Amino acid sequence: MNKTEVMALLEENANERGIAHWKRLAPPGSKVKSFGIGLTQLRKLAKKVGRDHRLAKTLWNSDCYDARVIGLLIEDPKAMTREQAEEQVESLKMGQLAHVFASCDAVLPKTPFAAEMADEWMDSDHDMRRRCGFGLLYELSKDKKNAALTDEYFLRRIAQIRETVEGEENWVKDAMMAALMGVGKRNKVLNEAALAAAKAVKVDIDYGDTGCQVIDVAKHLTAPALKKKLGL
Repeated sequence: MNKTEVMALLEENANERGIAHWKRLAPPGSKVKSFGIGLTQLRKLAKKVGRDHRLAKTLWNSDCYDARVIGLLIEDPKAMTREQAEEQVESLKMGQLAHVFASCDAVLPKTPFAAEMADEWMDSDHDMRRRCGFGLLYELSKDKKNAALTDEYFLRRIAQIRETVEGEENWVKDAMMAALMGVGKRNKVLNEAALAAAKAVKVDIDYGDTGCQVIDVAKHLTAPALKKKLGL
């Protein structure tokens, strides 16, 4: 498919309620438009389009939010470069787009440089990089094949979250708490450390009019199903 065909596909699936929601929550003065399509539906549409590195980069440069999300979802992790990721994170401004970029089963965590980049971004003085770095950490916590992702690797980040989250930027806090939850589901050792961190901090996050609430990490990490899975 090409950009014209993708845009036609998005227009066919436009959601009026979603469009109204977009107009209500979009940043003032934003020139980015949206067809109001939810992420679940965008995932289905992305599967119709298929992996396409060149098309992904073209859609990323669109002024349409839904097209940019499709671009992220169809990106080829084997073709994506570190330079491309750095350019994209610099241009991120909207919440949900940042979430799809680094987390939400994104393509970026599947790249060969994901762990190295996450490490650098989590220590960056750039708010969006830290946010995406911890978003990547959440996704990396699911990876049981990468030998570099040791308990020590994750324990260091749990300690960082525990020590700094309360004073962090609003959306970095959100990414940190999600990462803490993800890492705590990995094994017994990390569950204990993450649970202790969750109980030690008090985090308030302003979600505006979205209706979202701060993740109850302790509740997730003590869920009966997880305790059974980890043998706790």
